[in-house]
Amino acid sequence: MVEVDLSQPPFTFLDDEGRERIRSGVDLAYFDRDEIILEMGQPGEFVFIIHKGEVAELDTTLPGARERIGHYTQGDLFGAISILNGKSRYRFRAEQESLCYLLPKALFLQLCDDYPAFAEFFRQTLSHKARLLTEQRAEGGVTMAGFMLAKVSECMRKPLCVAPDATIAEAVNTLNEGHADSLLVDGEQGVGMITKTDLLNALVLEERDKHSPVVDIAHFELITVGADQYLFEALVVMTRFKVERVVVMEGDKPSGVVELTDVLSFFSSRSYVVSLQVEQADTLEALMRASHRTPELVKALMAQGVKLRFAMGLLAALNGRIMAKAWGFLIDERYHRDACLMVMGSEGRGEQILKTDQDNGLILTDDLEWPDLDERMQALTRTLIDLGYPPCPGNIMVSNPEWVGTESQWRERIARWVQARDGDSLMKLAIMLDSHAVAGNPALLDRLREGLFEQCSRDELLLSYFARAALRFSTPLTLFGSLKKPQHGIDIKKGGIFPIVHGVRTMALERRIKPTSTLERLEALAEDGRLDERTAENLGEALSLFTELRLKQQLERLDRDDDGTSPDRVVVQQLSSLERDLLREALHIVKDFKQHLSQRYHLEYS
Repeated sequence: MVEVDLSQPPFTFLDDEGRERIRSGVDLAYFDRDEIILEMGQPGEFVFIIHKGEVAELDTTLPGARERIGHYTQGDLFGAISILNGKSRYRFRAEQESLCYLLPKALFLQLCDDYPAFAEFFRQTLSHKARLLTEQRAEGGVTMAGFMLAKVSECMRKPLCVAPDATIAEAVNTLNEGHADSLLVDGEQGVGMITKTDLLNALVLEERDKHSPVVDIAHFELITVGADQYLFEALVVMTRFKVERVVVMEGDKPSGVVELTDVLSFFSSRSYVVSLQVEQADTLEALMRASHRTPELVKALMAQGVKLRFAMGLLAALNGRIMAKAWGFLIDERYHRDACLMVMGSEGRGEQILKTDQDNGLILTDDLEWPDLDERMQALTRTLIDLGYPPCPGNIMVSNPEWVGTESQWRERIARWVQARDGDSLMKLAIMLDSHAVAGNPALLDRLREGLFEQCSRDELLLSYFARAALRFSTPLTLFGSLKKPQHGIDIKKGGIFPIVHGVRTMALERRIKPTSTLERLEALAEDGRLDERTAENLGEALSLFTELRLKQQLERLDRDDDGTSPDRVVVQQLSSLERDLLREALHIVKDFKQHLSQRYHLEYS
């Protein structure tokens, strides 16, 4: 019996009996350097599992410099698709003396019949394979199925409803009998909500009679979710809109209510009370205590297998609430309607999971008089540092007057950047394009971004200059299409994340797409027809993979309390076989996307 390592996918989809069948059925074969192991067009007879050596995957229809499309090393497998398709699409050649385990075709097909998940692995797209990596992270506590896949319908309460002519007294009785904190009422404007707090305020502060119609105090601008949405999304919505309950809609009718306390009880790990602690913080000290728990939340989310997109959404909403509350503590309420605090960069895109650098600015109405503005902005920057947001090395912060200005001043700055088209100006345009309002009056930023779109979206020359930065850093693949393996690791931010983020940002600018998240921009570009759906999906999954690998490095640095290594560098040699396979595939997607950008914006001539 051969001792082959079957601890990685797809063999993890087999039970002990299935893995035993493999060990009993494989042989070991030797291949000399440059020997053809499997020829293009040849019927597949074996699945090859590399024990030692390296194998190249070649597309012989491509020019010599581009024919090498894949590279396999110890623990990798190939040949399964050749069996499933009837013949090999590519040539596989030993790069050096290699030993491979041979899994016979008949046994492989029997395993595919007996274990559907095993068979499905070989037909997966990048997004499905990436899901396997997510599942591997789950370890104890709330499982991925219970945490990430729980639906709103599993946690919602049946709505308590009263008639439009019900009185405040009747509403109070209904709440008491139903042991609930809110109820719904039909009105001329549609369905409205009334909470215990609304009833208390109506009776005590507004001195309404208990026989007054309850419909007069209802709120008709409801925050809603669908019953089939993930419960995790409902938590993100509550955090973003600063509410403690959402109404569940089926069509145009309410079918339930989800309370924040129910969601937090469902997600039973204590880490998930961070959102509640932020909301309940009534002093800067309390806010700081809650804010400093976010790394703990991130670790718990990743350990429990939560999909990265959901984790980013929750953390972006949570960071926004922390900054908004800090703003509320420090800035006099009389300035709130005439000022807008915006975050930019990865924070503006909602793609900064751990707190890194501050990137923020302030927009003011033209006629606002604020005598101690500079003093307040200095205090806000210091407070954000205390909350765990380090100062920006480039000084892009509200404590820098260059990032504070009236609407007119901001319009003049943007016009200068557009006219200059130099590296610094284009960087500032990119930062501004990703801006997102977190406190104050968001309409000020909306008007400013609309003007930015108006100036830039039809300027082909500017778009060409703007897009050029996406090609600035090389993709960390060798000439032959395999992963580069420098000892200090590959820079995943420069080689993978930035080309996608900036390329998609350029296309979003051209199409005047308002969302700032790269994933939302990809969806909008697919809907717009500028990217086909498969390309948009693959780019999104590649970005998620790069972000996750980078986050893994950041979390390890936190555990080591070590600032000596770059969190952007990933050492390929330390990755699992599945991670290497995914990384290689994702970087090829980046390479193809850069070629697409080059053709669309005529960068081959620049």
